[in-house]
Amino acid sequence: MEFRPTLSVLLHALLLFQFLSESKARDIAKDSDNMHGMVKVQVKDQSSLSLKEPLNPQLNIFFTPKDLKIGKNMPIFFALKDPSTSPHLLPREEADSIPFSSSNLPYLLELFSFSKDSPQAKAIEDTFFHCEISAMNGESKFCATSLESMLDGAREILGFNTKLNVYTTDFINKSPVSLQNYTILLKPKEILVPKLLACHTLPYPYAVFYCHMQKGENKLFKISLLGENGDRIEAAAICHMDTKEWNHDHVAFKVLKVQPGSSPVCHFFPADNLVWVPSSSM
Repeated sequence: MEFRPTLSVLLHALLLFQFLSESKARDIAKDSDNMHGMVKVQVKDQSSLSLKEPLNPQLNIFFTPKDLKIGKNMPIFFALKDPSTSPHLLPREEADSIPFSSSNLPYLLELFSFSKDSPQAKAIEDTFFHCEISAMNGESKFCATSLESMLDGAREILGFNTKLNVYTTDFINKSPVSLQNYTILLKPKEILVPKLLACHTLPYPYAVFYCHMQKGENKLFKISLLGENGDRIEAAAICHMDTKEWNHDHVAFKVLKVQPGSSPVCHFFPADNLVWVPSSSM
C-alpha cells in the first residue's frame, strides 16, 4: 500500500522547512560557496519542541486573529533579504533546458558541483520531495521554475480568464535586525478573496517556488507594522480558520499555546513569498 502523508503532516514539514531555513534557503545560487552552512533544517528536533525550551527566533511568525488590532505589539521575525545575492526565476527556455526531477539528482549534483553527501544535496532532495509528492484531497499544487510556469499554474488554478493580483511582504525601510517588536499601525486590511494561491521559495541553485491552494476558509491580510527599531513593513499574512485536522505536534500550536481546532492559526509571509489572487479581490 502506497504511503501518503496526511495534509497536516505535509503542511507541518513544509512550514518548518520554509521558515526554519528561511534566511539562508535561497542563497544557494551562482556557486557552491553560497551554499556552505545553508540549510540546517532540524525538522525532527523542532517537531518535538518542548514548551520549556527556548523558542527558535525564526518561529516568531505565528499569531491569531485576536492579535489583529491597532496598537497590538508583538515580536516578529522577518529574514533579511539581499536581492543582489538571491536567485532569480530563470526564463522558461533556460529553466526547461535543465531537468528538474529527483531521477536526475546525480546529474544535477554534478552540474552544480555539489557532493552527494553535502547539505546542499540534501536540500535539493528535500525540494524534490515537496515538488513531487502527490497533492492531497482538496489541494492543488505545483512547483514553478520560471515566471512563465508560475503564471500558467496560477491561471490554471485561479481561472484561465482571470486577471491576477499578487501580494507579498514589502519592506518600506528595513534595518539589519531580523527579530524585533512590531506595532500594528492601522486597522489590518482583509483582502476578500474567493481563493488564493500561496507560493513559497524552496532551496535550489536557482529560484524555485512551491505553489499550492487548499480548499477551506483562509483569510488574507495586509498589515502595516512599525518596528521598535524604526522599521516600516507592509506585511502579507494569512489566517487558516480551521485547524482541527492539523497535526497535534504542529509547531504553530506550541508557539501559540493552543490546541488543534481551538483557534485559527495565522502567519506572516517572508518578503520573497508570493500570494496570487483574482484581481477583482478588494
